[in-house]
This record gives sequence, structure tokens and C-alpha cells, in this order.
Amino acid sequence: MARIDFINELKELGYTPVELGGNKLTIEYQASVGKNIGKKVWLGLEVDDSFPMNCPTGPHFKSISAGWINPDNQIINHNNFGTEWHYWSRPFADWNRTNHSVKAYFGHLRNLLFHL
Repeated sequence: MARIDFINELKELGYTPVELGGNKLTIEYQASVGKNIGKKVWLGLEVDDSFPMNCPTGPHFKSISAGWINPDNQIINHNNFGTEWHYWSRPFADWNRTNHSVKAYFGHLRNLLFHL
């Protein structure tokens, strides 16, 4: 299994991943919980061929909807996705307790957004 498996799982879930070069890809994502509920962003993920052994790094967000809220701490504004992106340094510590799927990673994202 590898990066292509992550991309294929995204497609199975109805997303249209856009590859940005290297290990970077993005999808349009709408928050379903928390302070950003209903708001849309570009969700940037770094996925390499160690997937599913390893999950993507902390998520990168680029606002589409006005008023997208980022947490006040552990944010790196300038990262390898570009200056308009916000990197949330939020590793998925429980990855090894999951089935190592995209759905499991998205559960982590929902948890982050819920507790914002």
C-alpha cells in the first residue's frame, strides 16, 4: 500500500484530490463540527508511500469561506504549502489504534475541529 491508496480512498469518499507535487495533495473540505461548521477550506495533506503504516502529518488549511478560525497556538503560517496556508501542528497520536484508513484520519480531523 502507498500514497496512491490514500488518494483512492479519498475518491471513494467522494473527494477530488489534487496533487501539488512531492507528497502534497489537497481537497476541498467542509467542516462538519465545531466553530467552523459549514465553512469550506482547502485541506492540504502530506502523504508519502509509508501510508498506511504512517498517517499524514498535521493538516494544512487554506480558507475558502470567510471567517475560518484557526487555533491560537501551534500554528505555523509559512510552510511548504505556501504563505496562505496554515499548518496545524496536531499529530495523530492514536493512529496505531485505528484501522489506518482515510476515514480514521478524518475522524482525527473532526476531533481537532470539534475541540477548537
